[in-house]
Amino acid sequence: MAFDVKKLFSDVFSPEKDEAVLIIIDTAKENQQETREWQLRHQMATEWHSEIDFLGKKMGFHILPIVKYPATYKHNADLPWSEGEPITLNEALSKATIALALTEFSASAPLINWSKSHPDFRCASMPMVKKEMEQTSLSADYKEVALRCRELKKILEGTQGIEVVFSTGHTCYFDVRFRECLTEDGNLPRDKEGFRLINLPSGETFYAPYEGEKGEPSLTSGELPVMKNGELVVFKVEENSIVEVIGDGQQANEFRDFFARDAARRNIAECAFGTNPKAVVTGNVLEDEKAGFHWAYGRSDHIGGITGVNSFGSPDNVIHFDWVYAKESPILVQEATAIFEDNRTATIIKNGDYLVF
Repeated sequence: MAFDVKKLFSDVFSPEKDEAVLIIIDTAKENQQETREWQLRHQMATEWHSEIDFLGKKMGFHILPIVKYPATYKHNADLPWSEGEPITLNEALSKATIALALTEFSASAPLINWSKSHPDFRCASMPMVKKEMEQTSLSADYKEVALRCRELKKILEGTQGIEVVFSTGHTCYFDVRFRECLTEDGNLPRDKEGFRLINLPSGETFYAPYEGEKGEPSLTSGELPVMKNGELVVFKVEENSIVEVIGDGQQANEFRDFFARDAARRNIAECAFGTNPKAVVTGNVLEDEKAGFHWAYGRSDHIGGITGVNSFGSPDNVIHFDWVYAKESPILVQEATAIFEDNRTATIIKNGDYLVF
């Protein structure tokens, strides 16, 4: 069955007659070059705008002109609210009840915060989205995606911690006490309570691990292995923070320098399970993370944590970055187990496969 953006838009947003839809894109600054994929994303935004406009004429809502703003060059950094064309980003978002952000650099965190002060606004953030995803994760049955999210949330609610054993033999425990289990299920109607932003493609159930703000130290600890450019690097974690980078190669040295420049980058920001059955691992984290287990470092306030823009030494240092361990990834999850207060356990993943779906 051919991909239909009108169906996807209707299934996700259930738009109403009086609504205003906005598509935003980021553009390269002067003396900077846009990659071929970045340019193709602009074409994709134009195609989607045309299709959604056609749908709006039938359903009674309207779509605003595409708004361009200068790229931040950082994922989840604050946005240039007073810039943009043909009108500023602030003006455009103020006119919209629905927005789609087809951007090179993720705008999820600032748009979540925008939605908190604009109750009749909701948004799909699509950083680094590719046209090819129309044939994979964007074409999923989002009723099935939502069902998977709800099933996993039901299992995880009440969890004190999640222990993950990786295929490298390393183990990490994620402390999720005092945190709410959240979902991003691809369902964002106007009256939905809670989070007013999702990523597209969608499909994950997640926690922001406890960061120690209640006076009790966070119990998040262990070793997190990552593979970058063929080099295995291990992050040693204590009290929800990366305290050491283990490795002798170039990538390990670059990570040591990266974390040394801002302590907020060391924060363990997310522990999550991707639930989209049509997501595939291609190296694009927007889709990769929907295919399996992932964790993130850096900013967490947009998903229920406490580390925000002001936690970083400079806005230029703000980041939220995911590492993915889905079936096609170089490192897999050997076992992921939810641990409850009464010592009851529930195994979520075994040898790379979900046991709960």
